[in-house]
Amino acid sequence: MTTGTADTATDARDTFPKLLAERARTSPGRPAYREKEYGIWQSHDWAHVAAEIRLFAAGLADLGFRRGDRLIVVGDNRPLLYWSMCAAQSLGGVPVPVYQDSVADELAYVVEHAGARFALAENQEQVDKLLEIQKKVPTLAVVMYQDPRGLRHYERLLSVEEVQQRGAKRLETTPDLVSSEVARGRGSDDAIMLYTSGTTGRPKGAVLSYDNLVWAAKAGADFDGLKEGDELLSYLPMAWVGDHIFSYAQCYVVGLVVNCPESAATVMTDLREIGPTYYFAPPRVLENLITQVTIRMEDAGFIKRRLFQYFMALARKVGPALLDGRPVSWLDRLLYGAGNLLIYGPLKNTLGMSRVRVAYTAGEAVGPEIFNFYRALGVNMKQLYGQTEASVFVTIHPNGEVFPDTVGKPVANVELRIAESGEVLYRSPGVFKEYFKNPQATTDTKTADGWVHTGDAGYLDERGHLRIIDRAKDVGKLNDGTLFAPKFIENKLKFFPHINEAVAFGHGRDFVAVFVNIDMVAVGDWAERRNIAYASYQELAARQEVYDLVQSEIERVNRDLAADPRMAGAQIRRFLILHKALDADDGELTRTNKVRRGFIGERYKSLVDALYGTARTAHIKVDVTFEDGRKGAIEGDVEIRDLAPHPGAGGAVPLRKAS
Repeated sequence: MTTGTADTATDARDTFPKLLAERARTSPGRPAYREKEYGIWQSHDWAHVAAEIRLFAAGLADLGFRRGDRLIVVGDNRPLLYWSMCAAQSLGGVPVPVYQDSVADELAYVVEHAGARFALAENQEQVDKLLEIQKKVPTLAVVMYQDPRGLRHYERLLSVEEVQQRGAKRLETTPDLVSSEVARGRGSDDAIMLYTSGTTGRPKGAVLSYDNLVWAAKAGADFDGLKEGDELLSYLPMAWVGDHIFSYAQCYVVGLVVNCPESAATVMTDLREIGPTYYFAPPRVLENLITQVTIRMEDAGFIKRRLFQYFMALARKVGPALLDGRPVSWLDRLLYGAGNLLIYGPLKNTLGMSRVRVAYTAGEAVGPEIFNFYRALGVNMKQLYGQTEASVFVTIHPNGEVFPDTVGKPVANVELRIAESGEVLYRSPGVFKEYFKNPQATTDTKTADGWVHTGDAGYLDERGHLRIIDRAKDVGKLNDGTLFAPKFIENKLKFFPHINEAVAFGHGRDFVAVFVNIDMVAVGDWAERRNIAYASYQELAARQEVYDLVQSEIERVNRDLAADPRMAGAQIRRFLILHKALDADDGELTRTNKVRRGFIGERYKSLVDALYGTARTAHIKVDVTFEDGRKGAIEGDVEIRDLAPHPGAGGAVPLRKAS
C-alpha cells in the first residue's frame, strides 16, 4: 500500500478511528500489525497504519462512499482488510465482513440485505464470487481487490493502490477530508454489522455500536490483564464476532499486536514463530491439536511413549493446581519441573503456546479431558461464554476459579438472569443495537429494558458460575418423560478424537439415536496402523472395524449417561455412521461449523425413519457441492447398529419393544 500522512488526533476516544489517531500520535513507532509474506514477517507500526487508512478512506470518499454506506469485506485475515474497515468507519460507514468460504448465494444474500454498494475482496477467488452476484445484486457498484494475481484482464475493478492514489489526489485539495469526518463520529454510531450463524434460517445482521465494542474490548482486557504489546495470531474468520473483538477492537483499545498468518496451511508454523501471549481457539481446533499429538505419540518409540504417558498422568494430577497457585508437594513440584523440561515445554512450543499468558475457548462445549489437557501443561486455558449480540463477553473463568463444567462468572457490568423456563438472559453495555431490517427479531430477542434472550438453557451453580445445558429450543423429552438434551449428548461423543460430528435425535421418541461423522485424520491414521485399506471417506466410514471402534466409544458415553440420574434414560440405543461428512456448503453446518439440526433432520429423513424402525441398513442419496463448486450426488448403503443400555438406566425399555 502507498504511504501518506496521519491525521491529527482528536480528544475523544469513543470510536476506532479516534483511537487510531491517538495511537498514531502517542505510539507512532510501536508495532500494530504483522503479516507473513513469502516466509518473512513484515511489521507495520501505528504511524504507518494510520497513514494507510487515511489514504484509503480518502479514496473511498472520492468514489462516492458516504456516511451510512456499507462496505463488504471478504477474504482471509489480512492487515489491509482490517484497515479497510477502519477506513470505512472514518467516513461514518459500516463495514460488513463476510465469511471467506461463503458460496456465491450466501454472499449475495448478505450484500443485498446490507444494501452494500462497495466491496473489497482479498483475491481472485473472492472477486469472482462478487462479479457473479452483481447480476443478482445490481446495487453492488464498486468492487476492489488487494491481491492482483489472476486479475490482469478483468474489467471494472479497482485495486487498493488505485483507490489510494485517488485518495492522495483528493487530500491535496481537501487535506482535512478524513479528519473532519472522524471528528463527527460518536460512540453511539453503528460500528459494524456481523451476520449471525443462521442455525435455524437466514442469518441476521446484528448491528453493534462503538460504545458496545469499546466497552467489550476494555472489559475483556481488564478481566485478564491484557496490556499494550501483547501478541495474538489472527486466524479465525473476520466475520466472526470473536475475531472482531480480539483482532480489531482490542488492537485499537489495548494496543495488542495482531499477527496475520501467511495462509491457512501455515497457521501452526506461524503460531510457533510468533509465540502469542494471548490466544483463542474453538473446541474443534483444540481437539484437532490433541488428535495430532495422540497420533504422533502412537507412532513414537517405546521409551518416548512411556515418558509421555508417565509425565502426562503427573501433569493431570498437579498441573492445574500449580497453575491456580494451590499447594503441591515438593516431590510433585520437582517431578513436574522435570516433566516441563522433557515433555511439557517442548510440547507447548510445538503447539505454539510457549508464551501464552491467557487462552480462551468458546463457541461449543469443550470436553473436560481436552480442557484439562492444556491446563495440565501449564496453559492458562479458560472458557468464556458470549454471543454476537453481547459483543462477545458475558461470562469468563476468573483466575483460580477454572472449572471444566462451567463457563465462568459474569464480566463486570454484566447482569445474568435465569427465566422460569430455564433460559439464560443477560444485560450489559455490550448489548447490540438491533437486527438490521428485522424489528420483529430484535423485539423477540431483546426486551424493552435491555435483557437479551440467549436461547440457551442453563443455571447458576452454588459457586456463582454459569452452567449451560443446551439450546433451550433443543431440550426436549423422550416419550417416557426422560430429559433429552441433544447437544449434551453430542458433545460427549465429540470428546473422542475419532468422532468429528454427531447429531442426536430423541424428542417425542422412545429412545435416543444418533448420526456420527468420523474424523478422517484420526480414523485414517488408526486404520493405517491396522492395515485397513480404504479409498475414500465413504469407504472408511462403512468398514466394520470402524463401526466397532465408534460403538465402543458410544458405549463409554452410555456409561457416563447411566451415572447421571437425569440422563440415564437418554442413553443411545441405535446409531449409524453417515456416508459423507457434514458440510457448510451443503447447508448442513453454519459457517461457524454449528449443526443445523432441523435441516439435517429433513435432509436425511429417510435415515432418521430407519433409525426408529427395525432395518439394519438403509440406502441414501443426497446432492452435494464439491470444493470446486460443482454439483453432484453421493449415495450408498449405511449400516444401523443397536446398543444395549448400560445398567442403571432409569425407565429403559427393550429396544425392540420401544420400536
